Amino acid sequence: MKHVHFLGICGTAMGAVASAMARKGYTVTGTDANVYPPMSTFLESEGIQIFQGYKPENLPEDADLVVIGNAMSRGNVEVEAVLERNMRYMSLPETMKEFFLWGKHNYVVTGTHGKTTTTSMLAWLMEANEMNPSFMIGGIARNLGRGGRFTDSDYCVLEGDEYDTAFFDKRSKFLHYLPEVVIINNIEMDHADIYSNVEEIKLSFKRLLRVVPRTGVVFINSDCPNCADVREHAATELKMVKIVGVGMEENADLRITDIERRTDGSSFTLEGETYSIPMIGDFNIRNAAMATCAARNAGLTPDQIRSAFLSFTGVARRQEVRGTVNSVTVVDDFAHHPTAIRQAVEGLRQRFPKSRLWVIFDPRSNSSIRILFQQELAAALATADFAVISPVENHKRLRPEERLDVEQLRNDISEKGTESYLGTDVDDIVAHVVSRVHPGDVLLVMSNGGFGGIHSKLLSALAQ
Repeated sequence: MKHVHFLGICGTAMGAVASAMARKGYTVTGTDANVYPPMSTFLESEGIQIFQGYKPENLPEDADLVVIGNAMSRGNVEVEAVLERNMRYMSLPETMKEFFLWGKHNYVVTGTHGKTTTTSMLAWLMEANEMNPSFMIGGIARNLGRGGRFTDSDYCVLEGDEYDTAFFDKRSKFLHYLPEVVIINNIEMDHADIYSNVEEIKLSFKRLLRVVPRTGVVFINSDCPNCADVREHAATELKMVKIVGVGMEENADLRITDIERRTDGSSFTLEGETYSIPMIGDFNIRNAAMATCAARNAGLTPDQIRSAFLSFTGVARRQEVRGTVNSVTVVDDFAHHPTAIRQAVEGLRQRFPKSRLWVIFDPRSNSSIRILFQQELAAALATADFAVISPVENHKRLRPEERLDVEQLRNDISEKGTESYLGTDVDDIVAHVVSRVHPGDVLLVMSNGGFGGIHSKLLSALAQ
């Protein structure tokens, strides 16, 4: 095998794997609909030729393997050409398994919330202590400067997504990752385009535990009822798998205690050792505790972990301050699930205890645009002092009875005592917010997309 072609090459994970394949000596090419910096320039610097726009003629005649990204679907002309020509193809998780994960100590971080932050923490704990781990993260860890890389280290840290693998493989991605150590942060209903209910999601996690070797270990959130169900199943069906419950309640095997919440960070005690993190919110304390357990399993000492935590600078788009203008602070967060929204608000209450808090919410994810979370979203958004909601894009792809009712959402928030506003577009939202803010207010923007560049628009309007 000499030539590998990637469909959807400019995705964070696809680009990282393509780069790693090029460094292994393979000829690598790829196609994407949108080719732009920084990923395009990074790939070109790695000697990778990129085609913009999908066309059958982009497929190299000598390609030995085509890696098909999760965003690809039937009807894509290059996908159809691969099938018609009987070319060898794999999903990205299969490719990672085949070329990078065999024989490694693979640490797989899973759960509905906190995967990206916990994976980034664990990768940094290893990196700061010269373990040089491979990693694949669904975001950009600031300390690491990228979302993924593969090294010669025996250790690999992977964000394990329960989302499906590809249009031709509907198993969860994490089932391909050869896990030796698994973290399960929490389990809730999500990905409504894939799963009908939380029982189906729990089934995927039960299947994940079936491929953990008896020499491995699973660290699971003992405070989460759905995690408890998965653990009970494993205790009955998979008695050889070691499972350790980590949590704040008394039933935890490893209990998080002595929690201290400050405006500039948090601290906690685990197994008699105290750790401090420059992050806020109980959810980040849980993330750090899970990362600590996995790092100790990898051989790091408490002192090594403590030192690395103090230099951890977080993850892009996770409570990231984008700027402060005229004493008004704009914060960016990836939150789009009701639980994540509530946690983001609670964290900023800790960080800015005297400020009025605005949430500006963009319902965009496959779950948040559905009626599934109609009541839960209202309750979560109402925990702020002001709630602003954007219209739903592409809502017509859902049947009317499936869609989130944003007008009802606004009314439900108001009935809970929080002032709410439904904007017509980004410019309307910016104008409304800027006309109402006071010095000292905090604007929390929550979206899993670009949200029309609203962060810079807010900062610019505040300056004027």
